[in-house]
Amino acid sequence: MGYGLFAARKIIQVKKKFRWSQKKYVKRALGLAKKADPLEGAPMARGIVLEKIGIEARQPNSGIRKAVRVQLIKNGRQITAFAPGDGAINYIDEHDEVIVEKIGGRMGRSMGDIPGVRYKVVKVNETSLKELVRGRKEKKMR
Repeated sequence: MGYGLFAARKIIQVKKKFRWSQKKYVKRALGLAKKADPLEGAPMARGIVLEKIGIEARQPNSGIRKAVRVQLIKNGRQITAFAPGDGAINYIDEHDEVIVEKIGGRMGRSMGDIPGVRYKVVKVNETSLKELVRGRKEKKMR
């Protein structure tokens, strides 16, 4: 390949071609992260609770982390969402409408000792879960 006086166009073409061998570039260029994301790039999503589940914590911790299976309204995908707070799971019932958001782990992965859970419940029937746990508000009935 030439590096002469008029070789700029050729150098740019070759650089563009070899960028496709970089995994990060391909992911960004084709929008693969957005396609794989159940929230489709949105910060939050609304869904219906299918069931309550308990997830065992990773080593070296022990305990059962309370979570819920949620079916998203926008695309019908099912995700597992963590219920943060002491006794928060008691305020979430099946067929409730919840709003979930990303939990904030490294590079979109799960956080802390909860394996495979990437989302957390923020609201239940349009009422903040944090306010319900603190006892400041009562849950609306759907």
